[in-house]
Amino acid sequence: MSTKEEVLEKVVTDTKKKKQNEIILYNDDHNTFDHVIETLIYACDHTPEQAEQCSILVHYKGKCTVKTGPYEELKPRCSKLLDAGLSAELI
Repeated sequence: MSTKEEVLEKVVTDTKKKKQNEIILYNDDHNTFDHVIETLIYACDHTPEQAEQCSILVHYKGKCTVKTGPYEELKPRCSKLLDAGLSAELI
């Protein structure tokens, strides 16, 4: 039978192994809402509603996390955003 400490240690260890990275999209003055929405749908597999909500958040807040996951999965997605002229970074 496991102690609470052993269970907690396992949860913390598993969480560290599954570190999630994020793509952050930043506001800019030259991309239209339509372009940002279309690019999020294409690059991040967003639904139109998700893409629209993210574009609004980026516009009013200056930035928004648009996708989370393992680095290997996010790197090509972030590259697609950058190639489309958007300001994004993978952290």
